Amino acid sequence: MNSPHQYQACIDACNTCAAACNTCFAECLKESDIQMMVRCMSLDVDCAAICTLAAGAMARNSEMARHFCRLCGEVCLACANECDRHAHSHCKSCAQACRDCAQACAAMTS
Repeated sequence: MNSPHQYQACIDACNTCAAACNTCFAECLKESDIQMMVRCMSLDVDCAAICTLAAGAMARNSEMARHFCRLCGEVCLACANECDRHAHSHCKSCAQACRDCAQACAAMTS
């Protein structure tokens, strides 16, 4: 079985992304047109959850880590694409963290 240390870059990217998504969600709640932000907030929550799950699986060296990371990359890209639709700085920061995480997950699963 592989050492979880080999996954450290991906674990870090997942944790960074989860934090960015949680921040984006909280900031979206403060926007004047919250209805416009509903899909963004929904994907923020999903993305933060799968990032946290994937990071934990890698840290535990779970046999399912690659499966979670593959799904994590997909959710991260969906979240990044949604965040890119908005001009808010928290959305732009979240989109970048999501793209970085998707890239790290792709590298981990290849």
